[in-house]
Amino acid sequence: MDIRSWEERYRSRDRKAEDVDAEPTPLLVGTARNLNPGRALDLASGTGRNALWLARHGWQVTAIDGAHSAIEILRDRAQRAKLAVEAEVQNLQSSDLQIPNLRLETRAFDLVAICYYLQRSLFAPAKEAVKPGGVLLAIVHTTEGDEKPTESRLCPGELRLYFQGWEIQHYYEGKPADPAHKRAVAEIVAQRPTN
Repeated sequence: MDIRSWEERYRSRDRKAEDVDAEPTPLLVGTARNLNPGRALDLASGTGRNALWLARHGWQVTAIDGAHSAIEILRDRAQRAKLAVEAEVQNLQSSDLQIPNLRLETRAFDLVAICYYLQRSLFAPAKEAVKPGGVLLAIVHTTEGDEKPTESRLCPGELRLYFQGWEIQHYYEGKPADPAHKRAVAEIVAQRPTN
């Protein structure tokens, strides 16, 4: 789905249950509860189900999405809930296939989350944004059966390859625990080395 499709989806509010009313991602909740609140970055945040939960639980949150309408909804939700979330629109990819235009602080975040968004070129800058000892959590859809990998689906086992040299705290492939998603996923929670 390209950014224009996401803009239309968020503007129309046709999928309010998924886009606005959905609970935070269970893996993010479980992971964050085992960490001391610090700085968190929610990449491809959508309308903020994860960013708002993190802010509600003491995290200093930056949320980034490429869809202006998603960020507008997130800002409105944060304001109504009296939560401080720094929400930014940034082009996560340029028109030149998957070249990130993303500007992230280096070694600045205790937790970086990329939930249900795949852009292979995003892993390197996202990893650089994690503080030593911090955690990156990613959930991506995977191929099923005879499907070939695409720009929105990894093949089984591929996600782990992006985190060589990191301590893998959680890795799972299969049916998602998140009721908003039905397709097979790969999940990882990886800790950046402290040196």
